[in-house]
Amino acid sequence: MKNTVVVLLFLVSLGPVFAQKKLFPQAPGMVSYTYRHSFQKNVAATLDTIKALGITDMEFSNLFGKTAAELRKLLDERGMKCSSFGVGYPDALNKTQEVGQNAKTLGAKFVRVAWIPHEGPFTLDMARKTVADFNQIGKKLKDDFGIMFCYHNHGFEFQKHEDGTLFDYIVQQTDPKYVGFEMDILWTVFPGHDPVALLNKYGKRFKLMHLKDLRKGIVGNLSGGTPVENDVALGTGQIDLPAVLKAAKKAGVEHYYIEDESPSIASQVPQSIAYLKSL
Repeated sequence: MKNTVVVLLFLVSLGPVFAQKKLFPQAPGMVSYTYRHSFQKNVAATLDTIKALGITDMEFSNLFGKTAAELRKLLDERGMKCSSFGVGYPDALNKTQEVGQNAKTLGAKFVRVAWIPHEGPFTLDMARKTVADFNQIGKKLKDDFGIMFCYHNHGFEFQKHEDGTLFDYIVQQTDPKYVGFEMDILWTVFPGHDPVALLNKYGKRFKLMHLKDLRKGIVGNLSGGTPVENDVALGTGQIDLPAVLKAAKKAGVEHYYIEDESPSIASQVPQSIAYLKSL
């Protein structure tokens, strides 16, 4: 009996050695677009729904009829925060001061653009203009508000260019002091690219990440579009999320947001959260 107790005590002492570290120990953030239909009806109630899931970090890409100050008040009342504020390209370029002020009021440290307006295939000339605009926007946001500007890839930027893509061109030609990136992993895999390779290549240029998964069997392209039903719960699609999260951690990604564009968020978002906790 005495020997059995000794063995048990020895095994208990080894417990921490065998305990595996969680791959994703923190709570994820949420992109407001996931709950866009609900936010359009009732902002306060939607924030309550999101907080009940254990999520307090938001990326807003719409003010949903509120002023930035009104939205900030609703967040403060719930112990929630907005770390990133998404706007359209024209507003970022032509209303930079207003965008920066709204982001500052919200408490956001990042301003993000997720689409470059274009007709037909994305071209080198478009990429050149984008680089010039992004450097200008980023410098103004940093100098005037201390805010980092980020671009969220959407798939169409992966047109071939020299020995890489036009996305490579945009990353390499923008000033790292003023322009960062938000990797949307679905819109990296959909056009046929490896999120892990990009994270390893550009490291700390990636500040933010959209966590989403692409339905198995879907073959992508460079259109930057796919039916919203192809957004599936994390861990049920074709993306190797553990590998992506390891590379993102190494790269120094600061905020991770769940984005689910599908009509099945009531079941899929809790499933995605549970999956992240299980890793």
